[in-house]
Formats: sequence, C-alpha cells, structure tokens
Amino acid sequence: MLGLGTSRLEGAYETVKSALALGYRHIDTAAMYGNEAEVGRAVRDSGVARGEIFVTTKLANGGHDDVEGELKASLERLGLDYVDLYLIHWPMPKRVASWKTLETLVKRGAPIKSIGVSNFTIRHLQELLPQTEIVPAVNQVEFNPFVYKSDLLNYNQAKGIQLVAYSPMTRGHKMDNPGLSDIAARCGKTPAQIMLRWSVQHDVVVIPKATSAQHQVDNMDIFDWKLSADDMAKLDRLYDGYRVTEDPENYP
Repeated sequence: MLGLGTSRLEGAYETVKSALALGYRHIDTAAMYGNEAEVGRAVRDSGVARGEIFVTTKLANGGHDDVEGELKASLERLGLDYVDLYLIHWPMPKRVASWKTLETLVKRGAPIKSIGVSNFTIRHLQELLPQTEIVPAVNQVEFNPFVYKSDLLNYNQAKGIQLVAYSPMTRGHKMDNPGLSDIAARCGKTPAQIMLRWSVQHDVVVIPKATSAQHQVDNMDIFDWKLSADDMAKLDRLYDGYRVTEDPENYP
C-alpha cells in the first residue's frame, strides 16, 4: 500500500537504499525517469531478498514500436532478472497494440509478473478492456484530494483494477490549504500524512517521493490510525482540479 516513487528524483541510489533499510518493499521507477540503473543497483545492494521487493517500471512513450526490446532494455538497466509490474506509462496512440504485445509476452513467460497501465482515464480503459484477455493489474494516476475523481476510482475498483496514486501529496504545493491544515492539526499529523491516509482509506496504493530518511519514516506512519468519516468527506470536497502533471484527458 506504500511505495517509494522515484520520478524527478536526484540521488536515487541512496534514497532507495535508505527506504529499503527502513522497511519499504515497493519501489516505483520508469524508463523515462532515467534512473533505472540506480534503482536496480540499490535493490541489489540493499541486502533485502529480491523476492521481498516489489519493483515497478514502465514503457517509455517513445518505445511503443518495440515493446519487447524496451522491456529487455529496462531489465538490463535495472540489472534484475524480472520486474514485478510493467506499465504502459501514458495512453499513447499505439496503446492497444502495445497491451496485446504485453499479453503475448506474459503468456510466453517473459520476466514480468504482472502488467498494468498508467494515466488511463475511464475513456481509455473503456477502449482497452473489450480488447484484452488480461485485465490491467493496476492503473497508476495522479491522485490526491485536489484531483479526486470518484468516478475514476469507482470504475477501476469495479473492474478489479488497483488504483495507484502518484503525486499523492501534490508535490508539496497544497500543504497550506486551510481545510487540510485544520484536519492535520486536530489529528496531530502532518498535512502530508493526512493526504496519504486519505488515499489509503480509499483503498488506493500510494507511492510518494521522499528523499530524506525522516520523510520516508513520516510517510510510513499512516497505518495505525484512521480518519473519521466526516474528515474523509471534507477531504473529498477539496477537489479543485489542481494538477502537477499533464491531464491524461488530453490524450486522444
């Protein structure tokens, strides 16, 4: 339910090693992040058994003409024998063909344990699902109270697709929101912890980026307490459409 995101992360090797030492077991990277080699080296050097670590990487937007080659290149950069989850990073025009290629690779026993998508809207999923044999394991999207789309969450859950939240804390841009700050003060938690807990209570996996060990520890401290139904409802209503990445609705 809690992973370490590595998008736009400098010093990925040390950061991932720190997270794994603290108890993180879910690491998210991507070909387009340019840090697969560092992430893979940290996993290998961590002293944690490979089978205990869940590693996600993603197909680059420019890689849809050679999906198998892109997967092999990611594995080589990671220096790992397999990845636990391989995602289509954005809904590019060749997404359906790429998904069918991934299905074929899975059936052939390729070194990927599961496959999924990222930044897919309901519209993209409605296009994809009738043409699939394997339902995506996850859909990784920008998700926090300020871009909360209950219809997207409900649709994925109804289809058995696990929603995974990237930028679950708005990259720090909304920490001073009065409604959020009020709940944090009453709960004795940070605004960041409130946002993470909100996602978890919606049964959404969170993969916040955290460069310091203290922030990594803080992000882990979200599982032995709960937000009240009233606070959850207040957070649900914070939606204002604020995004830190591009809107996938713009992808045809």
